[in-house]
Amino acid sequence: MNQRVTRAIILSRTDYGEADRIITLLTPDYGKVTLLAKGVRKVKSKLAGGIELFSVSEITFIKGRGEVGTLVSTRLVKHYEHIVSDLDRTMLAYELLKRLNKVTESEVEEEYFALLQGALEALNDLSVSLDLIRFWFDAQLLRLGGQGPNLQTDEHGSPLSPEQQYTFDFERMGFMAAPHGQFDAQHIKFLRLAFAGHSALALAKVQGGTKLAGECTPMLHHLMQLAF
Repeated sequence: MNQRVTRAIILSRTDYGEADRIITLLTPDYGKVTLLAKGVRKVKSKLAGGIELFSVSEITFIKGRGEVGTLVSTRLVKHYEHIVSDLDRTMLAYELLKRLNKVTESEVEEEYFALLQGALEALNDLSVSLDLIRFWFDAQLLRLGGQGPNLQTDEHGSPLSPEQQYTFDFERMGFMAAPHGQFDAQHIKFLRLAFAGHSALALAKVQGGTKLAGECTPMLHHLMQLAF
């Protein structure tokens, strides 16, 4: 048997038969995998405790000949228990899982696993704004998909100036100088941090970060619509 061991986070799960479940997991080593968890819905199942939602687990599985493999064993590594203590955090966690499952193919880079783990860590910290987490997550999806905006130069190729105000041109995916533009140096610094490979916790440390995220959200939403 060709058994494989890796870390995993559940993206989705579907009941199958009387006691089984088909689960889709994101892994750093094998991308996105779909496995049959036999008997996992039974009370005494040895698999159930190691594959909780909103958790990082170590799993052993056998790759199937088709699209669905078989889950062999599980061990819980980290459970983000604070997420389920707050309904809004729980709903956002479900939303992010669903979104990541939708935009990723089977062969997906390890960075997507790191993104999802970082999102769960941020959601587990009750002091971090949900708006900041959602904003950071969307920015990272755009970055990983190669759809991030130009945050370095304006439409003429000149470095963005801390003394200038800008509007955003979606056709050019960059900023244009404008006397009464809605974006200034603070917005651009915040966007650079959001699109960098840092965690959502870094955004939470920015003074006025929630306000800046709110002011940049319409732009980010439009970028998401164009990309996905």
